[in-house]
Amino acid sequence: MKRRRRGADLEEAILDAAWEELTENGYSGLTMESVAARAGTSRPVLARRWNGKAELAVAAIRQQMAKYPLTVADSGNVRTELLEFLERASDRAAGIAAAFTMFSNEYFRESGSTPHDLRAALAAGGVDALAPILNRAVDRGEIDPDKLIPPVVTLLGVLFRHHVFMTFTPPPLDLRTAWVDAIFLPLVRARGRPD
Repeated sequence: MKRRRRGADLEEAILDAAWEELTENGYSGLTMESVAARAGTSRPVLARRWNGKAELAVAAIRQQMAKYPLTVADSGNVRTELLEFLERASDRAAGIAAAFTMFSNEYFRESGSTPHDLRAALAAGGVDALAPILNRAVDRGEIDPDKLIPPVVTLLGVLFRHHVFMTFTPPPLDLRTAWVDAIFLPLVRARGRPD
């Protein structure tokens, strides 16, 4: 006899099933019925948790992203930490990029949202993982806090997202290294610090 799942176990199984459906069939092929069947539950169980497939798809992508945390421990060196951050982001992007390609006008029409709303929904509950790295670097004197103006602070994230959305692949190591060494660090490095 099969054990009945409840709570977090059931929700995880549903979100895993939704992710599998998204990656195999795309957003347009995702149905509440197909997810319920794959998860071994019923459509009403899904309907009690998510108001339609748009919410379910976002929840499934957020669960996948959560499997690849971006938090980087203090290594005592901003370059090392930035490269690790981009490595972790690349691990996350490898599986997630394809899902973003599957969203179409259908998603935005059904959800009544915009691309900005989708980005906010996917980021909800997350933290800015780059901020602790930059704050530590400021405290260590590696980065000049006056140089951390909004366009510069977001630069690595913008470069990363642009690459992922334009190529549907994570950026290779040599490109990530060039972003850090040739673009970002020269913009923020404290005076008197070696290159």
